[in-house]
Order: sequence, then C-alpha cells, then structure tokens
Amino acid sequence: MRKLLTYVIFPLLIIGLAYLLFRSINEPVKFQNELKQRSSVGIERMKDIRTLQVTYKDTYGHYAPVMDSLIDFYNNGKITIMRQIGSEDDSVAVLHTEAIKKQYRNLKGDKLMDKLYELYENGDKNLIVRIPQLTQVKDTLFRNRPNFNVNDLRYIPFSEGDTVIMKSIVKQVSGVDVPLFEAQMPYWSLLKGMDRQQIVNLVAEREDTDRYPGLMVGSVDNANNNAGNWE
Repeated sequence: MRKLLTYVIFPLLIIGLAYLLFRSINEPVKFQNELKQRSSVGIERMKDIRTLQVTYKDTYGHYAPVMDSLIDFYNNGKITIMRQIGSEDDSVAVLHTEAIKKQYRNLKGDKLMDKLYELYENGDKNLIVRIPQLTQVKDTLFRNRPNFNVNDLRYIPFSEGDTVIMKSIVKQVSGVDVPLFEAQMPYWSLLKGMDRQQIVNLVAEREDTDRYPGLMVGSVDNANNNAGNWE
C-alpha cells in the first residue's frame, strides 16, 4: 500500500495539482489575449459606424436613427466634397490666383470660386480653384478597404448574429439643439463562447466602476464628441 501511495497516487496528485495551478494561471492570460483580439475587431467596426454617422450628420444635420438608414445612406446617398484644381505647392499658380482674386474682390465665397472656375474653363489653367462636387458616399468612404462590407456594420463580431445597439436623439444643451448618437457592443455578445466566469467577472468589474460593460462609441446622455470608451 505504501508503494502504491509513493509511486502511483502521490505522483498523480502532484501532476493534478500542477495542472490545476497551470490552468488557474493560464486561463486568465488566454482570456485577456482573446479579449484583446476580439476587441480590436469590434473597435474597427465601431470606428466605421462613427465615420458613417458623422458623414450622415454633415449631410442631414442629424444622426441616422437606425442601422438600416445608415446602410442605405452608404449605398445610395450622396455627399459634397471639395475638388481642388491646381497645386498649393506651385508658387506661380498661387501668386497668379491671388492676383485674380484681387481683381474680383467684390465677389465672396462660392461666387468667387465660381468665377475662378469659369476663368479656368475658359483657358486660364494657371489657377488654383476649389469647387464643390457631388459624389456617391460609397465612392468616397472606405475605398481603401477592399473587403469592406457595409452590411456587416449591423452585426457584433463573434456573436453569431447579435446586432449593434444604436440610438440617436436631438438633445437641448444650454438651449441649443445638439444631435447625439451612441452605438454599443455588450461583452456578452462580443465575447460569446468564451469562459463564462471570466465574462461575469469582467462585466461586474466594469459595472462596479460605472463603465459600460462592452464597447461603446458616442453617448445620448452626454455630448462627448463621439469618443469611444476604448480611447
């Protein structure tokens, strides 16, 4: 019996304890690594939502109320961008443009730009002109992202289909109407399938410190310049 204890049972107990110790150390590390990886994917999506919402507001004066409106804006909406003719690095063109502007000092803003463009179209190619141009949203935003799919914006990554929680309002701040929006990805969705107890601990820690338990951009409660809670 003593030999059995010495050569079999005790070694098995030691191996078991060592495994439990290793697991207790390794599981939190593994959880944190996957949390970081999933959060980076979620943050990129939240930044894309913010970019599209800010562009929507610049166009309509308020934020999109629902994700369908935001996606339709990307697919079918148009925005005005400024197209520049000529280069600011061309000192001759700069001096020439300033001289022409002095000739038409009675014109201001868009009227002056329209006149400069008219002169350019009539043959004066040595001008620097900035003109508004209407263009499709989808031809302007995220053009450098070949795998970008606007329909993905509605979904929380790794959640098996859970959708981003989004709100928008117009709120009075110091007597002024201020458009606000927020988008949220709860950890319970973003971290779906990961260690449940670790998620419980993370959510509790965030709630105990009065922080949103997940990723969040913007706020309908306070004007925060559309900041993300990861920033």
